[in-house]
Amino acid sequence: MPLPVASESEMRRRLIVALDVPDAHAAVAAAQLLQGHVGMLKVGLELFVAEGPEVVRRLRGEVPELEIFLDLKLHDIPNTMCGAIRSARSLGCRFITVHAGSGLAHLKACVAEAGPDLGVLAVTVLTSQDAAACAEAGHTRTPSELVPMRAAIARAAGCAGVVCSGQELAGVRAAAPGLACVVPGIRPAGADVGDQKRVMTPGQAIADGAGYLVVGRPILGAPDPAAAADAIVADMLAGAEAN
Repeated sequence: MPLPVASESEMRRRLIVALDVPDAHAAVAAAQLLQGHVGMLKVGLELFVAEGPEVVRRLRGEVPELEIFLDLKLHDIPNTMCGAIRSARSLGCRFITVHAGSGLAHLKACVAEAGPDLGVLAVTVLTSQDAAACAEAGHTRTPSELVPMRAAIARAAGCAGVVCSGQELAGVRAAAPGLACVVPGIRPAGADVGDQKRVMTPGQAIADGAGYLVVGRPILGAPDPAAAADAIVADMLAGAEAN
């Protein structure tokens, strides 16, 4: 599926800010500050465990123009995963994550439970893991080998997309053409990479075919988060125009 024509508004729609904050008050404050500068809010484990589903309802009420990406990385038996997706479906989220390593049958069950309005994203290999970390975990394949394999399974299962690092975009596009790629581990040039291992700049990720970018600390940790988001959007647009 071809991506829309590059524009500032389109790049902003494809920028997801990770609300890795401790409570609902901080989440709402960040969301209100960033509305008009990003397109989606990612609610992950830290915030969801602290506040529960109510934080999603509150965000949808406070900043209804921003979509919600529920990043819980579900990985369990199919019945349990489907139960969680059933509960999440009523929250009105755009995406929810599951681990691609769960396998084809698990992913198919999750997609069927999610229905047409909640997109299931399959997490391929965490961007905090490199080849050494994969080997320590018992994998016999490197991330560059595992990611395309898991992307192909996600496509076969009918997932809305995959979560992968920018470094594996070419492999994913070859193995699972048309599948949307959501890319975390995004760092502006010269930024601290923190605990990420497989990182890429916003412009390069878009040029390489990323569908959405997930950015947390470089935006929320900046002196002016809105300006930081705008700078990332500008870099995304430059990457799209250079492609």
